[in-house]
This record gives sequence, structure tokens and C-alpha cells, in this order.
Amino acid sequence: MDADFADVAERWLAALPASLVRETISAAHVVQLQANDAPWHGTGIRVKAGQAYSLFASGRVQWSPRDPTLYGGPRQHLCARIAPGGRVVNPTCDTGTFVADVDGELELGIYMGMWKNALGDLATSESLYRRLAGGIDVLAIAWRGDAANALAALDDSNLQPPLISREIARLRAPRAPPANWDYLLETGSAGIFSDAFGPSGEPMIAVDSRDDQGIVCAPVSCELNPSTRLSWRWRVTECPSDVAEDRPQTHDYISIATEFDNGRDLTWIWSSQLRPETHFDCPIHAWTARETHWVVRSGNERLGQWCAEERHVYADVLAAMGPPPARIVRVWLIAVSSFQHGTARAEFSDIVLSDGSQTFRVL
Repeated sequence: MDADFADVAERWLAALPASLVRETISAAHVVQLQANDAPWHGTGIRVKAGQAYSLFASGRVQWSPRDPTLYGGPRQHLCARIAPGGRVVNPTCDTGTFVADVDGELELGIYMGMWKNALGDLATSESLYRRLAGGIDVLAIAWRGDAANALAALDDSNLQPPLISREIARLRAPRAPPANWDYLLETGSAGIFSDAFGPSGEPMIAVDSRDDQGIVCAPVSCELNPSTRLSWRWRVTECPSDVAEDRPQTHDYISIATEFDNGRDLTWIWSSQLRPETHFDCPIHAWTARETHWVVRSGNERLGQWCAEERHVYADVLAAMGPPPARIVRVWLIAVSSFQHGTARAEFSDIVLSDGSQTFRVL
């Protein structure tokens, strides 16, 4: 945890003019979250449905006691909800502003593993927290009235880093997910995917992930049979890993996936080193039984160029995962660059599913 940030935030709050506090702030607290303590933790801040609140965070969660390079910050781990009954939300950087969906208390937590549902119940064991070290300190503020106006009225010259200014800039230039796509609950929201357009106006999705990760999903309902095909075009500009992606420490990659009605998914990746047609279970423990990776392209020779792909989904599932399920229910786009803290950049276009009798244009 960052003791300096917690102390600076407390002093900054105490130094605000009383008249300004009465006009802008309903309640504010600094909360220190230990990485090895599973969610949830109350803040003492109570809000009404429709009321805005902001989070300003600093700190680091260390994943391994043996490797200091394995860590994540607030964007990977900080989560919030209004209890009872509120949905989980997460900031996409060190700051975030949200609107309460129910009346209740603002709760904060460090996320590790996988959610069972949108209300923030864990599907994975709390034992995953035992090996974590460090933590995240959070300045939580519930606003009176409009959050943007309240933020603009505050002076953060004595708050380092200048998180108020960063949140104002983020609110002025929000990065929404691509139209008709949503971030996967289990990996949380991110600011890495966006709508884009080609030279002739054709729709694309761009991803720019800098020490970040995210999965966006589009719903489909496509029969999985021996005729089922998935085709797409992609231009990978920067691969996030220079080494094989089949270890937990190096599992940074760009891919497209299909999710099936049994909850599992198969993802086709552009690998830096692994041979095409190689497949392997996800090396991240919480995902091993759920996700399988298939290398469809490898190396740097075609980086920056548009490449067209087509996969026989049924045959790939049969070879890599066993007896195929009945249906494809979602298409995913995935980018991970948080293990080695690098950059993943790519564009996707012309995503099409066909089951032999029907064709589904996903993008």
C-alpha cells in the first residue's frame, strides 16, 4: 500500500474550505485495502440511487512473493459496489466516477479470481488471496449534485499524484466500449477497445492496451456443427509478448474467441513464438478449466498488415477441448498486456459466423 498517498489524501481533505465541502461533498473517506483480504469492506459512505461518487486510488497488488515484476494496480484489482443489491463496478485507471444503482453503503474490495455474478459474489476460492502482498489505498468521495461540476470546483494542487485533474480529463474524453459489445463481467471494464473505421468507412474495432487487459463480447446464437465457420480480418500492430504465451508470467496476447453454451471458450491467438496449430489450456489457474488457446498465426513477419482468417470451429473444439457443445453464444475480442506490462495494439474487422444454413455478421 502507499502510506504516503493515504496521508496526503487525508491532509488534502482536511484542508478543503468548509464552505466548498458543504457545496460539493456529501461524504469522503480514505480506505486502505490489504491485498490478501478478500472483498468486501465498508467505507461508511451511504449514498442514494442516482447519486454520483468517485474513487481515487494508489497502490500495487503483488501476485508472487518470488517475482517482483508480477503485479497489478487499481485498474486490475480495485472494485466497488453499493450494498445491499448493487452491481460491481471498477475504475479503468487510477480514478473512476460512478452512479449508485441502489440505496446503500459504498463497499470496496480487491478482486482476485472470478466473479460468480454481477453482485460481487466470488466464484473462486478466497484462498487465492493468501499469496498476495501489498494493497491499494482509496480516496472515496460521494458528491452533492453533478460530479463533473464538483470535481471542477476542487483544487488538487496539494494532492499528489493529481488524481482530481486526471479524473476531470477522463470524464471529458470517455472511452466507451464498441457499439453492441460489452466488457466481460469476470475481467471488468477497461478503456482499451473502441469503435474505428477503415479508409472506406467500414466498421472496425481497435484495441490499444498499455499494461492493461480486457475482453469485449457480442451476443450471438449460432449452432455449433461440422459446418460452423468463424472468419475475420485483423491487423496486429504490436504483440504484447516477445516470448511464448503459454506460461502465467508471459500470458500477454491478442485474440478472438467463441464462447459456448457450456460456459467454456476457445480463443484463437496471434503468438509471438508458438507454432501455428498449437493449442493449450489457459495457464492462469482460475481460467484453466474454462479457456483453451489455439495458435492461428505466429511471429512478426505480418505485423502491421491485414490478415484474413477462417476456422472450422467444430473441428478445432473437437481437437482441443473434447466433445463439442451445442451452440456458440458470444464472440469475444481479447487483449492482455498486464503480465509483462507492455503494449497490445490491433484492429479487427469482418467478423462472420456461419453454421451452414445461417450467416451472422458480428462486425
